[in-house]
Amino acid sequence: MSDTPEWYRLAPAEAAAKLGTSLEGGLSTAEARRRLVRFGPNELQERRPPSPLAILLDQFKDFMVLVLVGATIVSFFLGEVADSIAILIIVALNAILGFVQEYRAEQSLEALKQLTAPAARVVRDGHPTQVPARDVVPGDVLLLEAGDRVPADVRLVEAVHLEADEAALTGESIPVRKRVDADDRPGLPPGDQRGMAFQGTVVTRGRGRGVVVATGMHTEVGRIAGMIQAAGQPETPLQRRLEQLGKILVLACLLVSGLVVAGGVWQGRDPYTMFFTGVSLAVAAIPEGLPAIVTIALALGVQRMIRVNAIVRRLPAVETLGCATVICSDKTGTLTTNAMTVRALYADGRWVEVTGRGYRPEGELLVEGKAIRPAPRSALGLALVCGALCNNASLEEARRGRERTWEVRGDPTEAALLVAAAKAGLSPSRLGELHPRLAEVPFESERRRMSVVVRGEEGAVVFVKGAPDDVLDLCTHVRMGERLLPMDAHLRRELRAVHEEMAGRAMRVLGLAMRSWSGAVREDLRAEEVERDLVFLGFAGMIDPPRAEVRDAIAECHRAGLRAVMITGDHARTAEAIARELHMLPPGGRVLTGAQLDAMDDAELAAAVADTYVFARVSPAHKLRIVRAFQARGEVVAMTGDGVNDAPAVKEADIGVAMGRSGTDVTKEASDMILTDDNFATIVAAIREGRAIYDNIRKFIRYLLSCNTGEILLMVLATLLETPLPLLPIQMLLVNLVTDGLPALALGVDPPDRDVMCRRPRDPREGVFARGLARLIAVRGVIIGVASLYVFLLALSVTGHVDLARTMAMATLCVSQLFHSFDARSEYKSLWQVGIFTNPALIAAALVSFAALCAVIYLPVLQPAFHSVPLGWGEWVIVGGTSLAGALLAGCYNLARAIWHRRAVVLRQRG
Repeated sequence: MSDTPEWYRLAPAEAAAKLGTSLEGGLSTAEARRRLVRFGPNELQERRPPSPLAILLDQFKDFMVLVLVGATIVSFFLGEVADSIAILIIVALNAILGFVQEYRAEQSLEALKQLTAPAARVVRDGHPTQVPARDVVPGDVLLLEAGDRVPADVRLVEAVHLEADEAALTGESIPVRKRVDADDRPGLPPGDQRGMAFQGTVVTRGRGRGVVVATGMHTEVGRIAGMIQAAGQPETPLQRRLEQLGKILVLACLLVSGLVVAGGVWQGRDPYTMFFTGVSLAVAAIPEGLPAIVTIALALGVQRMIRVNAIVRRLPAVETLGCATVICSDKTGTLTTNAMTVRALYADGRWVEVTGRGYRPEGELLVEGKAIRPAPRSALGLALVCGALCNNASLEEARRGRERTWEVRGDPTEAALLVAAAKAGLSPSRLGELHPRLAEVPFESERRRMSVVVRGEEGAVVFVKGAPDDVLDLCTHVRMGERLLPMDAHLRRELRAVHEEMAGRAMRVLGLAMRSWSGAVREDLRAEEVERDLVFLGFAGMIDPPRAEVRDAIAECHRAGLRAVMITGDHARTAEAIARELHMLPPGGRVLTGAQLDAMDDAELAAAVADTYVFARVSPAHKLRIVRAFQARGEVVAMTGDGVNDAPAVKEADIGVAMGRSGTDVTKEASDMILTDDNFATIVAAIREGRAIYDNIRKFIRYLLSCNTGEILLMVLATLLETPLPLLPIQMLLVNLVTDGLPALALGVDPPDRDVMCRRPRDPREGVFARGLARLIAVRGVIIGVASLYVFLLALSVTGHVDLARTMAMATLCVSQLFHSFDARSEYKSLWQVGIFTNPALIAAALVSFAALCAVIYLPVLQPAFHSVPLGWGEWVIVGGTSLAGALLAGCYNLARAIWHRRAVVLRQRG
């Protein structure tokens, strides 16, 4: 920090002038584009992803492939030219297929990284707007609030109770209070430069505004970027298990291949041919493509999730989604639309109905059906003024074609208060001019209220809005008309009854209060100073209607064995009314409040969550306890969050879900998944996709290992029976190329089973071969291997033509495996139940693979290299009939297994 740039010692206005920007209007869009070209994107240097050439060369690093290539080159110089060229071509084609798989996986993960890139709020062309953080340029006017990660180095212009966690730079865990004084001294650690906000630090409290002075590698973080490299995608538990499985399979395949070679040599066969056979069998049988296909399936699944508005930030979350048993969801904006409208006011001891819908400031205030205009000094008038001034939202008129619309910038609840004031004839912008803000104590989820100090007609005035119970507790008087009444027990009970009635009508209720202020107005006013001895003005009751699609999503949760739990800061009766409307609260289901939760220890809470479906009046700290209570019962928990204080609970949950629209940067970074539409139904859709992805991974594991088992069994049985080799090395490699690649990839994009959400969640502890998958692999592998050997022996005994027998065995092995690619689509259903044509990609893959097989059999230019001969209709009847018989036999086994499974489910449900 000794080389401190001059920005640190310039006053904000001087910094803005030097950067050629306006502190009010920011840069123009055109100027921002020019500066982006000039200064480059706001990014730190990081590890570059592997180049396509590096990915291609990696395909030839496998030990067995290198052995095969080396042996092929030797055989080329020994005169086996045709065989050598054919083997090298197949190895090259396999490498190209592997390259395509890995390159697609890398591209998918890079696209995912771009989708989860942070955004920033800047002022462009005089209006606040959101841009990708990488597009922030020097001179941009940046807006900051609690939960934001600062995207660049900023000279602060405004700081309202602004604090930042600068541990990333200084190692100090205590947040630093920011200021906008012009006398920050150069040469000090960043924690002492309180007029600056630094890239990578986190706003923990308050809000601020500043001009960007440095981006990318020119920031303080950029100077130490060598120590800050982007973390790669972590391997999922399944990928780690498959990697371990792959090592075991490699050893097993090498052992079996060695036994085949040793057995052949012992039987007097040519050692050179047997060596080639063993190496080719190992190359064909080792499922080297399994890790890449798993990555592709996960990445493609993530791409599908993006289409349903869910961005998965960490691949392990895809697996965990299929195990989720509890979804803990916020109410506002997730279960509801978050399009708030004030429907009722209570002030001056009377009810006031507010008409109109949405954010259009058109409507009336009605008392007993008659329109009224509130008196300026009445409790109702002051309550509306309080709602409009104790407010950081804005309402702007916009035109879309000929239609006039109103756009909200800021919190929807605050926007609803602005609209209510406008309906009463009070202009929010005019009120702001008449009563400029002098100080602010921002909203905090622990306090559940916000306060401002404004200039009034007779001195400074404090306006407070927040949770009704908390505001009432701070009030010593009630305003009735222009009179002040002491807040006695009787009045307090009456007001609480009004609050209960509003909440019982599913309204979100805010309490509004005020007081005069005679003290000094300072930037660092504390809540305890201003939020006391308040005068109660009234209640504002808002409707936030449930999302139309959420009820169906909750019904789907019930079918899938998932519990949907509501967590909200709203009143218990409001939350209960919404939960009942959504069919979220079953008979006997409990509603637990934050106060009740505080009275419980962890063991009592773990017992209570068993039948609790609504948590009301809870704070972010409660959320963490709720997550741990569910986890203590063995539940796999998905938890939503948006505020900075939600981040610990989101991080603690098995699946942390952040809100894309309303979520803070900190919560998004703590999450596993981001909802771009903040919709509960999207969580359910993501769980559906997560289950489907895991199913597809099991499908191609089953397919690949069954096929490889069949190939190994064919060669082992032939060696034991001392018959001629049923497949030559080049033919084994061809089968591996034709059947292992495209069909396995197509299974990775198989559409979800129709009843994927009619099953209980998967046990997260289950292994790769759980639920009988190992038996399915073994049975199908035996059928494929025995069917291919049967056709080989039959052709050999009838014709005595070894090349014909090998061609028929090769065709039977390929066709049997292609049949298996279709019956591998379900573990309990027949192909007819699943639908033959529901996976066009698999049909295309099978046709391409079969066409490659036919080309080898019928094209004269390929026949010598692959030692194949043309097959007539009779031979194809044998090949097709045997392959089909094997598929039908496997189908009978699956049917018996399905019947047993259904019977076990029925018995479990009865018992």
